[in-house]
Amino acid sequence: MIGSMSRGVVVVKVGSSTLVNERGRARPRVFAGIAEDVAALAGGGTRVVLVSSGAIALGLGSLGRAARPGRLPELQAASAVGQPLLQRRWERALHRHSIQTAQVLLTAGDVHRRDTYLNARRTLEHLLRWGSVPVVNENDSTATDEITFGDNDALAAQVALLLGARLLVLLSDVEGLYDRRPGTPGARVIAEVRDHRLLDQLEGPARRGWGSGGIRSKVLAAEMASAGGIQSVIAHGGRPGVLSAAVAGEPVGTRLHASPSPLPAFKLWLRYGKPVRGRLTVDPGARRAVEEQGTSLLPVGLTAVDGRFEAGDAVELAEQGGPPFAVGLAGQAAGDLRRLAGARGAGEAVHRDNLVLLWR
Repeated sequence: MIGSMSRGVVVVKVGSSTLVNERGRARPRVFAGIAEDVAALAGGGTRVVLVSSGAIALGLGSLGRAARPGRLPELQAASAVGQPLLQRRWERALHRHSIQTAQVLLTAGDVHRRDTYLNARRTLEHLLRWGSVPVVNENDSTATDEITFGDNDALAAQVALLLGARLLVLLSDVEGLYDRRPGTPGARVIAEVRDHRLLDQLEGPARRGWGSGGIRSKVLAAEMASAGGIQSVIAHGGRPGVLSAAVAGEPVGTRLHASPSPLPAFKLWLRYGKPVRGRLTVDPGARRAVEEQGTSLLPVGLTAVDGRFEAGDAVELAEQGGPPFAVGLAGQAAGDLRRLAGARGAGEAVHRDNLVLLWR
């Protein structure tokens, strides 16, 4: 069980374009401003975890490269150069306030496995108890195309879920979510979002500069956090005092409210931390039984089995031609379930305790 200590944790993601200018040079005033806010929060008893982008951008700047490359080996090399530069920036900024920092580099594989997921949680919780500010980043120098978070917005959401944080703050170079495309006449920042089913209709600026994310990735991160009962704020990281204002509940950026029915920690991990290895296509009766009656999925309800997976791997559940409505841990390997599809009395395809329904 996540300790009560974690409910005082705020996870703050800071984007590359906020921390690094167009020449690949750090923005000292931004580091100093965020550090000042972190110190003020720490003085009031709020523990902060920083999820910081910027390693690749600083590495490219140090190497004299003018643009972000597209090839993975080049990005990994730039990250290896830039990660110590990024960490030193945070160390200097926070040391001025007598705050110790710690570097934590994660890969998506650390989240995919339940044991390493729990180990990461324990490490972060101990650092917070010691009064340190963990500076988290993806281990870009070793991540692969197949095993990656994709961007640090997703990583920040995973860290917030892992710790059971009370708030996720996504700081970028945008003011928040807009009610129409920014720059068009009458475009306004949306102050609050309560119904996350409306998020797909919102528009934001396209990705630009050094970063790998964009407004869509921030929306997805907020959706992940919401499922765990965590509020999110998307705001402009260059505004002085923005972090303190977001934590205090002041009207800054866009505040995205948490789901009133959050999922338990295991089901959050299953839904967001476990990679899907296959698909089980079910008939309408099996779907109703799973969704409405909360039953396990039995092989008799299967109409097709796709993918190569073993027992314990994550699989998605869907009707023929439809989107997935649930994710669960396979009770049997793909080959066994193919042979048993439509049969009665053949054990469980997915046990109800190892299954989570998706938002509709």
